[in-house]
Amino acid sequence: MLSMSEEHMRNALKQAKTIAVVGLSDQPDRTSYQVAKYLQANGYTIIPVNPTISEALGMKAVPSLKDLETPVDIVNVFRRSEHLLGVAEEVVAIGAPLYWAQLGLESKEAYDYLAEHNVDTVMNRCIKVEHARLV
Repeated sequence: MLSMSEEHMRNALKQAKTIAVVGLSDQPDRTSYQVAKYLQANGYTIIPVNPTISEALGMKAVPSLKDLETPVDIVNVFRRSEHLLGVAEEVVAIGAPLYWAQLGLESKEAYDYLAEHNVDTVMNRCIKVEHARLV
């Protein structure tokens, strides 16, 4: 599921400055950590969103998107597919413009909900891979 053209994805990645990473682990061997580290190394401010950690990559973690103190440009999601709708509801509640579910993660319910609320959506794509390819 992908609601954005490659050009739209490229522009969004170029313009974004802050990315909330839902499900970011503080363990360096985890995919979420490696992807977030890559994004951070490429100039993005990363905000870990995970109630089970206090920080990751030198950044203070928040328990949920509703606890963010600053607006974000992208919400990158590392949660199992059955949790995507709940995250989508939080994305709409905070007014984030782009919802990005990582490779292997899809939910038609979440996709439809985001479309109803005019939130740009990418599912089942790795943001690290797409960034390296498009930007």
